[in-house]
Amino acid sequence: MTHLIFDASSIITFGMNGLVPELRKLKKIFKGKFLITKEVEWEIVTKPMKIKRFSLEALRVKKLIEDNVFEFPESVGINSKDVAERTNSLLEIANKTYVSKEGNVDLIDLGETACIALAKLLKDQGKESVLVIDERTMRSLIETPEDLRRYLKKKLHSQITVNKDRVKLFAGLKVIRSCELVYVLWKKGLAEAKDKQMLDAMLWAVKLKGCSISDQEIREVERLR
Repeated sequence: MTHLIFDASSIITFGMNGLVPELRKLKKIFKGKFLITKEVEWEIVTKPMKIKRFSLEALRVKKLIEDNVFEFPESVGINSKDVAERTNSLLEIANKTYVSKEGNVDLIDLGETACIALAKLLKDQGKESVLVIDERTMRSLIETPEDLRRYLKKKLHSQITVNKDRVKLFAGLKVIRSCELVYVLWKKGLAEAKDKQMLDAMLWAVKLKGCSISDQEIREVERLR
């Protein structure tokens, strides 16, 4: 059984594009669990609930948690305190992995790191998981660390060195984006309509509001129809 671990970025993408009903439908037919950490809950529920501009979306996510669409690590036998401890260790490592002339480069935040921590704890138990992440930097750290070095070099206008031993700690994790889940829910007939125009519309919606996906990647996904 494979579990999906959602970062805040992917949940926000679904919320901003009105795809929460489709996410609920996908959960009903998915054989694993949709997991979030306490750190992610703080980012997308606890903190924004105090800000009127974001409180509506926070309440909607809160309802998803109440309805067990999203569940916490305890539902798979992992203590959230253990996730927090592993998170603190990984956060320090991640933010000392890339170094510019000015010093260490901060890469990822607490919520993102907690997702990695949970994935690693599940792996320690022999359980499969996939990270659902729209944020580019975190995905690059896991999948293409050398591309991330080049990106940081260009962005910061500085030579960047990488601690390869630390990079290895983030390798081997499986990552997808919200756009891949959009394709799955469309393929399963969970969208409002199962025609080509609907798939194209949903992919462009998530691209323009949250998900880092190129025009070429959209065309490649559409060729899978």
